[in-house]
Amino acid sequence: MIVFAACLGACTSLPVDERSEVRDPYEETNRKIFAFNMAADSYVLEPVASGYRNVAPQPVQTAVANHVNWVSLPSTAVNSTLQGKFENAALAVLHFAVNGLTLGFANLTEDDVQPTQEDFGQTLAAANVPEGAYIEVPLLGGQSVRAFSGRVVDFVLNPLSALQAGQVGETVQTAQMPVGIVSTRAQYFDQINEVKYNSLDPYARTRSVYYQRREGLLADRLPGQIVADANDDAFDEFFGD
Repeated sequence: MIVFAACLGACTSLPVDERSEVRDPYEETNRKIFAFNMAADSYVLEPVASGYRNVAPQPVQTAVANHVNWVSLPSTAVNSTLQGKFENAALAVLHFAVNGLTLGFANLTEDDVQPTQEDFGQTLAAANVPEGAYIEVPLLGGQSVRAFSGRVVDFVLNPLSALQAGQVGETVQTAQMPVGIVSTRAQYFDQINEVKYNSLDPYARTRSVYYQRREGLLADRLPGQIVADANDDAFDEFFGD
């Protein structure tokens, strides 16, 4: 993916007056990749997610969603610490340690207060690293260069990678990404389809939602905050977080 970002950077950018968003200099190329991502969703992910939510019992779906959240906790702990959010870091460590007894599939904590997710893209923003251009990544969706770089670091912080959890851990780790994507797609199935099929320009809508959500996540560092509607939040949860 790093190679992809470098190749995209080598593409000829559109003049500012021809862009529908000033932060999207590679819009022409991005739209082509977006079309590929939409086709992959329509022909593969949407049918699989539909089958998953219709066949898998609700307790199974809840367990998978719990595990996906648990996997993100080490990244939240590290990034919260780097940003000086020590209470949130401690909460993430506590939840990770307790729920680690079941690899996160069961929520064993009785505390209703959940840690706020923090990623390395937010840490880079806190360090005043420039946001960079908007890029559409195959199968991963649209995001800024800064956020994409942060995702690479967050991936390294996968707890099963760090713990070398043996054969079972390796099997779970291999399945994490596809299972997590299917779980999220099923969880927000109707909302995503509403935006996907009923937007005049799904690409522009998705890009707009992405920036709205990121600005919301960075509200404690950036002036102002834009709040997306419910469908936008759900759509972006899948396409480009």
